[in-house]
Amino acid sequence: MKEDITKRVMLEAEYIISTHSTLRQTAHLFGVSKSTVHVDMSERLKKINSKKYQKIEKILNINFSEKHLRGGQATKEKYLAG
Repeated sequence: MKEDITKRVMLEAEYIISTHSTLRQTAHLFGVSKSTVHVDMSERLKKINSKKYQKIEKILNINFSEKHLRGGQATKEKYLAG
């Protein structure tokens, strides 16, 4: 794996661990697609650092289970604002 990709994967992982951010938030910050971050976290990180992968997996599972709540809240705020 290229060194720049490995470095990006590790930076994304550190960011998600420290902020518990979503894949979309992380992708926006790093200027890559959500799909790229998903592949970085689900496939590449497992090969690079399995301990960080386990931490990320827990965070992503929490984010996935809360996804429907975030969407509902965003819709509520949209209609309250306009």
